[in-house]
Amino acid sequence: MSWDTVAPYDRGFREFTAAYEALGFEDIHRGALPFVPAACGMALDVGAGSGRDAQWLADRGWDVIAVEPASAMRLAAMRAHGSPAIRWIDDRLPALASVHRLGLAFDMVWLSGVWMHVEPPDRPRAMRKLATLLKPGGRLVLTLRHGPAPEDRPMWPVDSHEVERLGLDVGLALRVATEHADDLDGRSDVRWQTIILDLPDDGVGALPLLRGVILRQEKAATYKLGLLRCIARIADASPNVARDAGDHVDLPLGLIALYWIRMFKPLVERRLPQRPGDAMGFVTAAFNALQPIAAFDLRPGMVFADGLGEALRRALADTAKLIERMPAHHLTFADDMAVFPTRYGRIPAGAATIMLDQAFLWQYGTTSVPLNIWNALRRMSAWIEPMLIAEWVRLTQVYADRQGRQVSADDVMTALRWVEPKRDTTLVRGLALKILARGEMVRCVWSGRPLGADHLDIDHCLPWSAWACADLWNLLPSGSYVNRHNKGEKIIAGPVLAQAKPLILDWWREAYLEGNHIPRYRSRFIEEAQTTLPLPMGECPDLEQLFQAVDFRRLRLRQDTQAPEWAGIQSP
Repeated sequence: MSWDTVAPYDRGFREFTAAYEALGFEDIHRGALPFVPAACGMALDVGAGSGRDAQWLADRGWDVIAVEPASAMRLAAMRAHGSPAIRWIDDRLPALASVHRLGLAFDMVWLSGVWMHVEPPDRPRAMRKLATLLKPGGRLVLTLRHGPAPEDRPMWPVDSHEVERLGLDVGLALRVATEHADDLDGRSDVRWQTIILDLPDDGVGALPLLRGVILRQEKAATYKLGLLRCIARIADASPNVARDAGDHVDLPLGLIALYWIRMFKPLVERRLPQRPGDAMGFVTAAFNALQPIAAFDLRPGMVFADGLGEALRRALADTAKLIERMPAHHLTFADDMAVFPTRYGRIPAGAATIMLDQAFLWQYGTTSVPLNIWNALRRMSAWIEPMLIAEWVRLTQVYADRQGRQVSADDVMTALRWVEPKRDTTLVRGLALKILARGEMVRCVWSGRPLGADHLDIDHCLPWSAWACADLWNLLPSGSYVNRHNKGEKIIAGPVLAQAKPLILDWWREAYLEGNHIPRYRSRFIEEAQTTLPLPMGECPDLEQLFQAVDFRRLRLRQDTQAPEWAGIQSP
């Protein structure tokens, strides 16, 4: 039987909100207060209710993601606690799918009076999901409600020993379990307890496994490294393509094959050996026909027509079959189980023109990635990729030596460099100029001032230097002075982005969605956003969702790079 634990809070949101807000944070959480980290960071409040706890944390300098599945209560909380440091999400345990889609790691995860609403069979999965959201050194704080369930709300018994055991299963260490405390509402049969769990390191064994694959596992070719790097690149640049499947995520095999061709193309063209022999199963006539395409053009959202489209369609199939047959089959755990189980699908039906969108790339099949490895690749790619590249260089030199050739490390490094498209805003600038030529107004999204052709810049909302993203949603009209001498390469601060929201939405509508432009701009705009931003899967996002996703991607970029923030325009 499935129990609805959310509906009672929707129906009675006024009463629950009043009850929660009547109790002060420091009174209700006196058992947890000594364990709230002194250094503020990113906090996740799961089951945020009236927003009381989220506001207390925000007032002390925390950035808070507040998760509340009861829509009526969430909307009331948003009205009552409008701090810009709090961002509200509709999500719930045990999956927390929307939170995981953000790619953020948290210094503290906070659950106040929530665990008793998680059915016991769902608790192992819920604990695993919570643990994978913590940074190394992060802290999970739970308050447990002991006592009979009220008639109007489904609850299940909780036990501190069960919580400790579930935490240990996913690498969390018990810091403290407080004594039971009286209920502040005066209910004699209800008692409360605080449990503190810490994540001492990555906590899930992903990094030792990755080090083993890269440095110790036997390799007959560079293919295992290639598969791992493809997945790492998707985790870093296109994480929203992943489909949550419980203890793993599924990726489109077509996208892995696309990145594979992108990586191996420069190596093949420079005749750098990738296995002891010369033959490589994916280097077919179709692969060789891709010679006119620059490697960096092999990315989601691009369109290929005529002969190149047909060659790429077939080359992706040849590559996907090889990945399933070789590296995905031979890259294994100690028990010989495949780390990345892969299932080839089919080659999409022939067409004169192909667009590299998700619908197309999923047809080639699926690769599954364990959740702990996926999260490690998303958060720690800056440390993992250099180790991977160093081993790839070493192997290439070994294979060359067996052929009696000498290959310099610099040559291999050059071929392996992940080249992004050049910083080119020509297309979007052209769109802005066409709008001006029609006599319509284009405004600087940061200052609101009308722009003319002589002082029009196209700005990367999330700076190119921190993340080389030339997606259409990231390119915005800006005044030259603001772009070059104010914002520069800084990450925009949250309040500045919020202030610019109306003008950003207007630009997206006019330039890509509702203007009289080539229809493919709209398709490309949506495809790029769905690939690179944490948006709901399987539906066309509205602009409110898209803007919120940009803000979440901004948070992740700030977290990953520690780059300075731009706090707004300063006069010359």
